[in-house]
Amino acid sequence: MKENKVLFLSQAAMIAAIYVVLCIAFAPISYGAIQVRIAEALTILPYFTPAAIPGLFIGCLIANLIGGSVLIDVIGGSIATLLGATATWLLRKKSRYLAPIPPILANTLIVPFILRYGYGEPLPIPFLMATVGIGELAACGVMGLILLTVLSKYRKFIFRTA
Repeated sequence: MKENKVLFLSQAAMIAAIYVVLCIAFAPISYGAIQVRIAEALTILPYFTPAAIPGLFIGCLIANLIGGSVLIDVIGGSIATLLGATATWLLRKKSRYLAPIPPILANTLIVPFILRYGYGEPLPIPFLMATVGIGELAACGVMGLILLTVLSKYRKFIFRTA
């Protein structure tokens, strides 16, 4: 039982660290009204392990703090990631192709309001939904599904359970 907890915490910590590194490495496109957050490709990981849920949440929280985000973005953006990750975990048995849908929807519906009210972005909410949605489609839908396909081949080696 103790091995399961260690494995869970290790996986969550690694996922959080990778999320932060990807956000910082690609900082110019990770933040702002028009963004493609490469780290969002990791939001398919709850398909493989529940440890990805807290890992993605903490990773997003830290990345937003380091990236200089306002408090509503640190909290609200992280909650959007948490909601998307949790829903991905819940849908994992339905179809692998559903894995990117929850994070795309959560971020498309929540982040535009953060941009408007947290940063004073003057663009209309529907336009912000479109820009965030397109960025999420690229990161989660395209890159995430590619990542899911590759990781599926090595699932038993990477996401083993104790």
